[in-house]
Amino acid sequence: MKKRLRYLARFFLIILTTFLMMKVVFMLYNAKGHDFGVADVFAVLWHGLPLDLSTTAYLTVVPLFFCILSLWVGGTWLRLANKIYCFIIAPLLAVTLVADTVLYKFWQFKLDATIFNYIDDPKNAFASVSPWFILLGILAIVVLATLMLLAFKYFVINRVSGIKGHQNTFQLLALLLVGGVMFLLGRGGVGRSTMNIGHVYYSQNQFLNHSAVNPVFSLVSSSFKVQDFDELYRYYPPAACDSIFAQLHYDTLSVDTDTLLTTTRPDILLIVMEGCGSVFMEPQSYGVAKSQSRNITPTLWRLADEGIYFSRCYANSFRTDRGLVSTLSGYPAFPDISVMKLAEKARTLPSIARTLAANGYSTEFVYGGDINFTNTKAYLLSTGYQQARGYETFPVSVRHSHSWGVQDHIVLDTLYNIVAKSQSHKDAESRSRGIAKFVSCLTLSSHEDWQVPYSRIKNDQVANAMAYLDDCIGKLVARLKASPAWSNLLLIILPDHSISYPDGITEANPERNRIPIIWTGGAVRSPRRIETLCNQTDLAATLLGQLSMPHDDFSFSRDVLSSTYTYPCAVHTFGGGITFIDSTGYIVKDLAMENEKLEVKNKELLLRKAKAYLQKTMQDFAKR
Repeated sequence: MKKRLRYLARFFLIILTTFLMMKVVFMLYNAKGHDFGVADVFAVLWHGLPLDLSTTAYLTVVPLFFCILSLWVGGTWLRLANKIYCFIIAPLLAVTLVADTVLYKFWQFKLDATIFNYIDDPKNAFASVSPWFILLGILAIVVLATLMLLAFKYFVINRVSGIKGHQNTFQLLALLLVGGVMFLLGRGGVGRSTMNIGHVYYSQNQFLNHSAVNPVFSLVSSSFKVQDFDELYRYYPPAACDSIFAQLHYDTLSVDTDTLLTTTRPDILLIVMEGCGSVFMEPQSYGVAKSQSRNITPTLWRLADEGIYFSRCYANSFRTDRGLVSTLSGYPAFPDISVMKLAEKARTLPSIARTLAANGYSTEFVYGGDINFTNTKAYLLSTGYQQARGYETFPVSVRHSHSWGVQDHIVLDTLYNIVAKSQSHKDAESRSRGIAKFVSCLTLSSHEDWQVPYSRIKNDQVANAMAYLDDCIGKLVARLKASPAWSNLLLIILPDHSISYPDGITEANPERNRIPIIWTGGAVRSPRRIETLCNQTDLAATLLGQLSMPHDDFSFSRDVLSSTYTYPCAVHTFGGGITFIDSTGYIVKDLAMENEKLEVKNKELLLRKAKAYLQKTMQDFAKR
C-alpha cells in the first residue's frame, strides 16, 4: 500500500512543482511593464495554489485508476500504462504552459479557448512574430517536456515495478479515500461554488491575478464553454438588422438631462436585493390578496415615497449572475449564456465601478455568500472594483447563518460601518483630496430556502423572507439618516431579478419581471415618481448622466432622463426565450418554437425588434 501511495504522491508533486515553477517563469518573462516584488511572487504562488491543486488532482485521476486496477491485475502493464500516460501529458502540459507564458505579452489575458480560433489559420496567427521567436518557443517546449519526462521516469515509471497485484479490501478503501480527497481538491471543497479562476483573484493588479491563474485549468474550463457566438441569433442580413435595431434608438448621450440630485459627486451606496421584484411592493397587482398591499415591504414603499421611484423598470434576466452584469455594466443578458462566467469576455465590459474609479471614487463590493460563485469575484475585480468581500471576511460563527452564507442583517450592519466610515479622520483626509465612495452590496437572505430570523408574515415563507430583507434595509437607513454620511449619500436600491411569485405566474406574464428602482438619501433633490418604461441596464447611463460623466462605452444603456430617450422599451431574456415590451404591447417568444402562435398586438413588428436586439447585442459580445 505504501508503494501505491508514494507512487501517487510523486506523480502529484511533479505536476504541482511544474505549475509552481512555471508561475515564476511566467512572471519573470512578462515582468516588463509590471511592477512587482519578491513578496508578490510568493503571494501569487499562495493565492494560485487552490487552482494548481485542483488541476493536479484532475491529472492524477488516471494514475489513481491504474493503482486501483492493479489490485486485481498484476504484471508489467502498469509500467507501460504509466509510460504512455506520461508521454501524453508531458508534451501537452509543456505546450500549454509555454504558450501561456509567451503569448501573454500579446494578449494580456490567460490562455483560454480563444487560441482555437487561430488553429485554422496558423499563418496569420504567427504573422506578427519572427521565426526566431517561434524556434525559441519550440525549444522551450522541448526542454520543459524533457525535464518532466525525466522526472516521471526516475520518480514514477521506474518505481512502479515493485507494485504487485494484491486484492485487499483495506487497500481498496484507502485508495477510494484518496479518490475522495482528489475529488474535493478538483472541485474546490464542499461549498456551493465549484473551482473557477475567480477563486485565485486577490489583487487590484490584474497581472498578479493573471499570474495566479493556472493556464491548463483556464484552457480546459473555457473549452467546455466555448461557442461560436458570432453565429448565434443570426436572423437578418447585417444591414437589415442594423436598420431594425436603429428603430430602438439606443443612444449613449445625456442631453438636457432632468436633474435629480443636489450634487454631482455624492457617496453612492448600491444595494442589489436578491429576488425582490415589484410583486412584493404591489402584490395586489399580481393576484395576491389586497390586504397584503404595502404590508410585505413597508420600508421600500416609504423610501419610494420619500425619494425617486422608477416604477416601470423591467429586469433583463432571471438569474443573479446575469442581473448583476446588467446592473453594474449596463450590458444585456442573453437567453442561454452567462456573460459573467466567461471571464475574458466579462473583463472587457464597461462598468459603473470602472467609470467612477476613473473619476476619483473608491469602489468596494460586499456579499455575504461565496463571492467566487459563477466567477463573480473575477468579474468584479476586473471591471473596476478595488475590493470584493465575500463570506470569508465575516466571523466564522456567522458564515453559515443562512444556507447561502451570512444573513442580511449582519451584512447590512457591516455595510453601515463601511459607509459611515467616510466620516472618520482617515476618510476626512481622503475627502479633502476629492475621493468619494461607491459601495455595492448583494443581499442573499431572500433566496430559497427562505430561512430567515424573522416571522412577521405567517404561512408565507417567501413573503416573510422579503419582509425580513425590507426590515433590514429599514434599520440600515435609520442608522444612516442619524449619521453625517446621509447628507451626501445617494442610496440606490433595486433587485437582481424577480421570481415566480405568487405560484402560477410565469414568463408568459411580463409583469413577473417588473422590478422597483429606488433612489434616496440626502443627495436626492426632491421626491419623484418616474413612470417611464425602461430596463435594468439603463441604471448605468442614467446614474452617470446625473453625475455629468460620459458613458459612451455603455452601448446598451440609456439615460432615461435625457431628451435622447425617445423610444421607451424593455427587454427581458429567460432560458430559451425573450420578452420585448414597448408602448404598443409586448411579445414573449420561445426561440425554439419557430411556428409559435403569438396572439399579441403588433406581433410581427415586436418580434422583428426583439430578434434584431438579440442579433445586435450578440454581435457585440462575439467581438469581445
